[in-house]
Amino acid sequence: MATIEVVLGDITREDVDVIVTAANESLLGGGGVDGAVHRAAGPRLARAGGAIGPCPPGEAMPTSAFDLDPPVWHVIHTVGPVWEGGGHGEDEVLASCYRRSLQVADELGARTVAFPAIATGVYGFPAERAARIAVGTLRSTPTNVHRVRLVAFDDDTREHLHAALTATAD
Repeated sequence: MATIEVVLGDITREDVDVIVTAANESLLGGGGVDGAVHRAAGPRLARAGGAIGPCPPGEAMPTSAFDLDPPVWHVIHTVGPVWEGGGHGEDEVLASCYRRSLQVADELGARTVAFPAIATGVYGFPAERAARIAVGTLRSTPTNVHRVRLVAFDDDTREHLHAALTATAD
């Protein structure tokens, strides 16, 4: 099981092998975290995403990290669920984002991975619920990844992730 850490910061500046981005289905870039990752990685990231997309919700697809600073060598694009009230399989799709991203990270041979809080921005997934799903899924998914960093973009998100991590500690 990977060690899980919660930090507040800019995911594009993480010292990890792989960064996960909360993408849209086109993989061409968007706003929020995905926009920041695309700006930091440069225009080749959108071209690479367009070449492999679309990506359905709950899936994950890798590209090179392009202009992101080493040691980051891949970006994993995953598409979270749009929140529709919780009765449309949103929890399972969100869990699948984390599970599939870890599986892709394993295929890439990554030892360290940084995740954002997937689907909690414009997709509207409630942050506290998303944090519980993220931590629970990361804890229960077999992986060769040694260290997972959950990178929060604001204090509220960090607090939800930290609470979920503390509540599920072994």
